[in-house]
Amino acid sequence: MGKSASQTQTHESQLSNEKLVGLLGHPDFQLLDFGRKRSISMSSAMSLHIDDDTESENVSEAGDIGDRALHSARHSSSTCLSLDHAMEGGPAVILSADLHKISVVPPVREGVIFPIPIDPPKGPEDEKQEKQGLPMSLEYISCLVHLAVFGILGVFTRYLLEKLFGASVSGVTSNQTIVYPNLPSNMVGSFLMGWWGVVFKRDISQVSDILAVGLTTGYLGSVTTFSGWNQKMLDLSVNGHWVQAIVGFLVGLFLAAYSIIFGIETAKGFRWILKKLNISMNKEEPNTYCNWRFNNFRRHLAAMVVLLLVLGVLLGVSGSLLKKEFGSGSSGAQLWLACLVAPLGVWIRWFLARLNGRGLGSSGILRWFPFGTLIANVSAAGIMAGLSTAEKSVNSMRFDTIAMGIQLGFLGCLSTVSTFIAEFNAMRESNHPWRAYVYASTTMGVSFILGILIYDIPLWAKGLT
Repeated sequence: MGKSASQTQTHESQLSNEKLVGLLGHPDFQLLDFGRKRSISMSSAMSLHIDDDTESENVSEAGDIGDRALHSARHSSSTCLSLDHAMEGGPAVILSADLHKISVVPPVREGVIFPIPIDPPKGPEDEKQEKQGLPMSLEYISCLVHLAVFGILGVFTRYLLEKLFGASVSGVTSNQTIVYPNLPSNMVGSFLMGWWGVVFKRDISQVSDILAVGLTTGYLGSVTTFSGWNQKMLDLSVNGHWVQAIVGFLVGLFLAAYSIIFGIETAKGFRWILKKLNISMNKEEPNTYCNWRFNNFRRHLAAMVVLLLVLGVLLGVSGSLLKKEFGSGSSGAQLWLACLVAPLGVWIRWFLARLNGRGLGSSGILRWFPFGTLIANVSAAGIMAGLSTAEKSVNSMRFDTIAMGIQLGFLGCLSTVSTFIAEFNAMRESNHPWRAYVYASTTMGVSFILGILIYDIPLWAKGLT
């Protein structure tokens, strides 16, 4: 007698799982985690053709996705395989973000569509790691602490770079030229974003997802500042230097864009050297990072406690020095106040970043546009313009200290160039490069026009220019 339909289906399911086990042992197999369920079309050259909606979402999320990254990390915490190598003819396994389905992709002819859903095997070690991870509440606290500490360090770095390249030391930057004081920090932050936020971000995440957030969103986002850049262009425009202001935006965008490109290329070169030296990043050693990963409760808790102590020291020292120097109106007093208010700016930007890649409305239109980063940059630029107007009107040393401290710390950390330029670069390299220039023009245009309304026009009306 012939086999029943249920027996045939069971037999095919067993064969599929046997094929999966065989593929996991294949020397050329790779795992592709695309963060969500999606169908992949394979060409004969094994290149991936992702639909337009998927690409739009990816470019919008290139810089930051806020606290959504924590939820994604929870679903992929036990996966420690390298995702950096393009497929070279071997089979692949595609996992959805929730790890409920696996798709096996062998070498195929052009035109075949995947995935093929198969339930993944789950070992006792994976279940143990999941139980040992931080609870969601502690994970959020740990992330906020990381962001605060790295944000304060970012403010310190930006302040030091501004002094180093300013008139008091090297004299490279000036408030009266297109080479504005924050240009060096924006270039340095964009360069490092190419290293830590593009090429090596996955490697850092395999050690600690929260550390990756701290370095990119916390440190690099705070080293760079869009609001300071916009305000210096407003200072040029209020005095009638409109051409210089426009050129300043173009030069700033050009230098930041090429800084991240230079960072990406040098990081790729460094990775290639490490591979040639057989240093633990070779694809034949995919589990290396699992040995160093903060994948249990004790390690996460220890890291959080250490950074809490560091944060306490930073805030305590800053508060003590601010109390001592506040009356002097010195730049030091502004720095210490900036350190106290910097964490709030980083936290707000991090929460706003969850809007990136979501689009507008229930249908998610304009999903390619990073609305979270746009809101952070435009709002910070507008508030900074308002504080600058108030500074001109009040003309008080104490008020100047407070305003400059808020501008340097809170607004400098609320706005970012490193994330903005990472998104710009991803769009420029996508199938729709025009989106990069629409995004950049919208961010700079809206911020500049808002600044003219808040800063230029009131100063012209009062004759304070």
